Amino acid sequence: MNETDRTRPEKYDLPKAYEFSEVEQRWYTHWLEEKTFSARMEEGRDAFSIVIPPPNVTGVLHIGHALNNTLQDLLVRYHRMKGDNTLWVPGTDHAGIATQNVVERQLAAEKLSRHDLGREKFIERVWSWKEEKGGTIINQLKRMGASCDWDRERFTMDEGLSRAVREVFVRLYKEGLIYKGDYIVNWCPRCHTALADDEVEHDPTDGKLYHIRYPYADGSGFVVVATTRPETMLGDTAVAVHPEDERYQHLNEIGISLPLTGRTIPVVFDYHVQREFGTGALKVTPAHDRDDYEIGLRHDLPRIKVMDDRGVMNQEAGKYAGLDRFECRKQIVKDLEEQGFLEKIENYQHAVGKCYRCGTVVEPTTSKQWFVSVRPLADKAVAAVEEGRIKLYPNTWYRTFYSWMENIRDWCISRQIWWGHRIPAWTCEGCGKMVVEVEAPEVCPFCGSTKLQQENDVLDTWFSSALWPFSTLGWPEQTRELATFYPTSVLITSFDILFFWVARMMMMGLHFMNEVPFHDVYLHALVRDKYGKKMSKSTGNVIDPLVMIEQYGTDAFRFTLTAFAAQGREIRMDEERIEGYRRFINKLWNASRFAQMHLREVDPSITELAGQPGRLALAHRWILSRINATIKDVRAALDGYNFNEVASVSYQFVWHEFCDWYLEWIKADLYSDDANARDQAKAVLLIVLEQVLKLMHPITPFVTEEIWSQLPGERSTIMLEPFPEAHSAWEDGAAEAEMNLLMGVISGLRTIRTEAEVHPSARIEALLICPDAPKRQLLTDFAAGIQAMVRADALSIVAEGTVPDDAGHGLVQDVELVVPLKDLIDVEGELEKLARDKGKLEKELARIVGKLGNEKFISNAPADVVVKEREKEAEIRARLAKNIESTERLGKLR
Repeated sequence: MNETDRTRPEKYDLPKAYEFSEVEQRWYTHWLEEKTFSARMEEGRDAFSIVIPPPNVTGVLHIGHALNNTLQDLLVRYHRMKGDNTLWVPGTDHAGIATQNVVERQLAAEKLSRHDLGREKFIERVWSWKEEKGGTIINQLKRMGASCDWDRERFTMDEGLSRAVREVFVRLYKEGLIYKGDYIVNWCPRCHTALADDEVEHDPTDGKLYHIRYPYADGSGFVVVATTRPETMLGDTAVAVHPEDERYQHLNEIGISLPLTGRTIPVVFDYHVQREFGTGALKVTPAHDRDDYEIGLRHDLPRIKVMDDRGVMNQEAGKYAGLDRFECRKQIVKDLEEQGFLEKIENYQHAVGKCYRCGTVVEPTTSKQWFVSVRPLADKAVAAVEEGRIKLYPNTWYRTFYSWMENIRDWCISRQIWWGHRIPAWTCEGCGKMVVEVEAPEVCPFCGSTKLQQENDVLDTWFSSALWPFSTLGWPEQTRELATFYPTSVLITSFDILFFWVARMMMMGLHFMNEVPFHDVYLHALVRDKYGKKMSKSTGNVIDPLVMIEQYGTDAFRFTLTAFAAQGREIRMDEERIEGYRRFINKLWNASRFAQMHLREVDPSITELAGQPGRLALAHRWILSRINATIKDVRAALDGYNFNEVASVSYQFVWHEFCDWYLEWIKADLYSDDANARDQAKAVLLIVLEQVLKLMHPITPFVTEEIWSQLPGERSTIMLEPFPEAHSAWEDGAAEAEMNLLMGVISGLRTIRTEAEVHPSARIEALLICPDAPKRQLLTDFAAGIQAMVRADALSIVAEGTVPDDAGHGLVQDVELVVPLKDLIDVEGELEKLARDKGKLEKELARIVGKLGNEKFISNAPADVVVKEREKEAEIRARLAKNIESTERLGKLR
């Protein structure tokens, strides 16, 4: 049987290269078959649960998803290994507007519209698309190694969640917290639906500010008003001025003649107007501006809608009826200019609201919509955060959260589309009353009529996802899952949906469960390119997670994401760093291959030799003390959501302490004729490698599982092994201090060799001057090891001595390091080489400095090109400084 045909490998010698593709596929298949991701609900265990931020069913894996789910998986694997009852709920969001747009584009290609199909057939078409094409991202998350309980996958339109949505809507309605009414909303002419405030993206846009003369009705003068949307003036029903603005008091009786229409509109006095801004006069269009709507309510002004739901001017627009709003703008400006009403036009940059789904400029307009009265719900959420029942990480988000919640407006929850949760409200054709129930009523409870018409609108997608932490666990049924895993432990999400989703989950959870939906919220930063620029296809700087996985392996990619995930900091992703962490994974693999050579035939019980650490040799006591400290640091970082620290601490220990030092140090023991020395080395090597693999498993699940399976003895999956715990018996400050001195001396001697550019194969002689007797004895005891590691033919250790002028010199603690150099290097030849290199560097530096001093280059070149040139300049200056330092040092050897 081929290796690729089996899910769990037999024992074999680890190959020289780590073939991640085959390993990842094989192990993920094994984990799924063995159901190792399944949640446990055992009595007496702590519970840890996460609900996945449900990606849109239309979505594909991007860098933000990769980061978010890596961090979730890291915590889930950690708590599973801790023995907690662990559940990670996966699922997708039906994404009302986005999904409807996808299917409507398909229909358009067939020269059809949803209206051609009708509502029922169109919904069938969407479900068909969902079953065939939707949920691609779920398989992509599996490529990332996500250990969700896939048997519990949910969808925001599945039967259980639909029941929860109806239940919540009906309860809120009957509590008076959901109502239907006329209000100014954000309208997308492309998607033909209302949008909540936080579904509108405000982008700085270069536009125009049009200054228009509004004549007094008696012809005695005019007032100038300014607007960025002159087409809306057709719906003006007043001009507003500040009540204390003396310039306009006389207009109270006169009024204004609205240009182009001849309609007379009143002047109203309202404190909302800033009299210092412009002329202090404000055109009021209650049907097409949020602030104007409020002014209109205060002064009982009529609301004139001058455009339809497509952004086309309607009959109220008079002769402009039938024009697109932007075409109408051009025509109105032309007419104003021809008739002498246009005072001036200025360039003006302002924030233009756009639909977050399709990018169309939204149009504020009045409409009858459904709303949630959120103030009572928001107050509960604020109290939960203030009381510490919900904690935000990083804590810089508290101020933003409180500010937004204090100024929150009622939530518009109705959408004028077909794909989504249809609002469970029916209007009786007999008596005209509204019936709101979980199940469709057969007769009107008020008059007995059977003629009931259900609302056409569906609920905002965020309404169903606001219930996600409890609806996915079976609510409104009181399930065992709900009792075990609610409230969930932590929510990990991007900061940009703090109010879209996170705050709303707080409100709904507290209201319906009388408990917070999660204890902690970790808000990660957005991922940008290495220059800090937002990733986009148009700029060509997108990093595709699936491409990175294909090139470098999932583990290397996950480790990179974890290493970059510092709390509150912008994440700048660089493909070169992924390559660097791929080398780290290979370093671990090669270290494990070396260990396997010596552990292949070992009985795992050999680790009992380390039961009394005090009897072990220095290197073994040191590495146990260091792995102990690493375990403490990793656990603390995981518990505090300091993910980058988890990666940093693991990297430091594995690469530098375990691989660079410990493995080198114990080679002599592993090949020794002394059986006790050999056994000690093998015992501690096995212990430490096991701890390393378990520590790193949450970040790098595939390579650690593969190596773990090849260690001696019968082994089940590492995923269910207990996560390492610190042992006080392993703490050994004295061993760490002694090893720090030995490593410092070795590193110092190696540095002298490197800086003097002594050939790697050359043998040196070294002198250590150490006045401290205990340290001198330690150095003497380990002189042979020091000699071997620095390639020295001779090593002298003395209490006193002098440093020759022609020697390389260093100082570690109070030990002087001396290496005679004169006979080791070709001084004149090296000086000539340095001089040639210096000339080349100076020439290149002059070129770059000239380019950076050119204002034309600085102003015209892309920002990332300028950054690259500055980086080159810094690098060359550093190399020049090193060149000069080396020249001065070699000059002393002449």
